[in-house]
Amino acid sequence: MALSWRAAVVALVGLLPVVVWPTADTVRWWVLAVCALLVVDILAAPSPKKLSFTRSAPTQVRLGESTSTNLLVTNTGRRRIKGVLRDAWPPSAGALERHQVDIPAGERVRVVVALTPTRRGDRRSDLVTTRVWGPFGLGARQRSKEVEGYVRALHPFPARKHLPSRLAVLRELDGRAAVRTRGQGTEFDSLRDYVDGDDVRSIDWRATARRMALVVRTWQPEQHKRIVIVLDTSRTSAGRIDDAPRLDAAMDAALLLVALAGHARDRVQLLAGDRVVHARVAGHDRARLLHEAISTLAPVEPRLVEADWTALATEITRLGTQRALIVLLTPLESAAVEEGLLPVLPALTAHHRVVLASVADPAVERLRRARTSAVDVYGAVAAERTIALRERTATALHALGVDVLDEPPDKLPVKLADHYLMLKRQGLL
Repeated sequence: MALSWRAAVVALVGLLPVVVWPTADTVRWWVLAVCALLVVDILAAPSPKKLSFTRSAPTQVRLGESTSTNLLVTNTGRRRIKGVLRDAWPPSAGALERHQVDIPAGERVRVVVALTPTRRGDRRSDLVTTRVWGPFGLGARQRSKEVEGYVRALHPFPARKHLPSRLAVLRELDGRAAVRTRGQGTEFDSLRDYVDGDDVRSIDWRATARRMALVVRTWQPEQHKRIVIVLDTSRTSAGRIDDAPRLDAAMDAALLLVALAGHARDRVQLLAGDRVVHARVAGHDRARLLHEAISTLAPVEPRLVEADWTALATEITRLGTQRALIVLLTPLESAAVEEGLLPVLPALTAHHRVVLASVADPAVERLRRARTSAVDVYGAVAAERTIALRERTATALHALGVDVLDEPPDKLPVKLADHYLMLKRQGLL
């Protein structure tokens, strides 16, 4: 049951007879009259139990864009139902919740609920509440029913804009453009005639002797290499950088690398976890790999626990023993890295190429440069200490043979992609 503003107006009208006949009986009779009018109005309203609901299939949308879900409302009763329908969603779903409905008996209407999510992940609907007013508009009959539905807000993947330029470099490396490369660990591709400027070390002397003309080998980078990407979802990834979680920036770098490695025909395996693995993506089909990675990582959120790198290293080992490029997307926080990650790195670097990619906070660098007041100087000292600790940790990682990339959110995806291309160019994967 619900009351409208009209019920309050009717109750206030009772002040007039109370002023004229200021007795307890006058108040009592007026209250009874108002209550009787409300009961009659509510009982005269059609029952919201006669409404049934069906929601369309779940939908996906990129964060920042809009979509909609359809709610089919069927009036199974014999009376026309007019009222208000509220489809409740979490605030971060950005839903337009209230809708006026007018459904004739035995008919069905479609209610389109617009959704504009403001946070990445799954957003599930709550209750659908229908409020049907009586003929006088004083009271209403109300009923809530659970109607399952959700929208998945995908990562916006802003680093996608860098993909075409890196694919152009990749086409040069793998020989699909005019340039052929030679380097340690690359695969033989074909023979061709020698031209001025070719590296004399690439001359095939046996083929030269057979043809009585200089012939050189052409090479292309090795394909079908194994790329393992580990996305840290522990407490250190929950920090916010420029009003966005650090995890989202690391995810952006991981997605660009997944897309690039997929086009390079490498076998990509992606893990996201902390003490346990929360998401897995694997495959070599470049047409589906990126889509699956974006969809699978969408509901992953940081958790306020310490990362168990021993468990994560065990999961990496279970994926295969073949030499791989292992990319660890984790913050370069000295305490977390030195206590949890450093002890397990020797076992990984002994068999694999390891890269640690960290999202640096630009606010630390701004704090380091601001020294116009005494307060700023204290902040600059704290920033200098933070940077010194990160550099000390990076030095320790370098000593173990780990490549360290520590860049702001807008630069890390590009730096990681370029580092991957450099390793591929030099045959170091």
